[in-house]
Amino acid sequence: MENQPYLSVIIPAYNEEKRISKTLLAVDEYLQKQSFEYEILVVSDGSTDKTAQIITDFQKSIKSLKLVDNKANHGKGWVTRQGMLAALGQVRLFMDADNATTLDHFDKMKPYFEQGANVVIGSRDSKDAKGAKQAVSQPGLKRLLGNAGNILIQIFAVWGVWDTQCGFKAFSAQAAKDIFSKSKIDRWGFDIEALALARKLKYKIDIVPVYWINDPNSKVSMKGYLMTFKELFQVWWWLVTDAYKLRIKK
Repeated sequence: MENQPYLSVIIPAYNEEKRISKTLLAVDEYLQKQSFEYEILVVSDGSTDKTAQIITDFQKSIKSLKLVDNKANHGKGWVTRQGMLAALGQVRLFMDADNATTLDHFDKMKPYFEQGANVVIGSRDSKDAKGAKQAVSQPGLKRLLGNAGNILIQIFAVWGVWDTQCGFKAFSAQAAKDIFSKSKIDRWGFDIEALALARKLKYKIDIVPVYWINDPNSKVSMKGYLMTFKELFQVWWWLVTDAYKLRIKK
């Protein structure tokens, strides 16, 4: 495709008026230094604050910045899927609106894609990739739930990946189409589903270490954690019953 960008950066956002400006400036600073073409897609998930207006204002100064402004709230999984399928890049990466994992971590991913990789994810767990680190450890309860949840995630969906929930994942255009055109989870469990589908479609998952900066204003609630467990078993059941109707790669 002529003028197809090499990289699409998808940023799902819900009521991010306090954080999105800083994130966009950091993303723009990184991308301006690159030799490849790119696009930035911010997908607003029915934001009721000034998120959409801030993006619109930044379009005057940030190259290739696009806004998808949903008027209703659907969930992070829904808008990430929307962004992945609307993107044009040869590589499509989604990241968190709080910039917890900075875009310069893509420098570690790019060599994998240059060698033909299809799915490359960031991990905050050194068991996945040496050098992975969190700036500040999560609170004890979150850490306990995360560890317990990961055991279940590995058993029922994605064996061998210790950090399925890091919001920094990249896919080739073909992998993004194959995976996100089949995905069903609209909220927090979408990461698990994407990786489970990648495995089922026989895509190798490469992992790079990230330095993750925890935002104390994280929007993931206790209810969200519990819902993720429910969604895990939904994914497992859909895989077992072939609800995804997958056409498996030979």
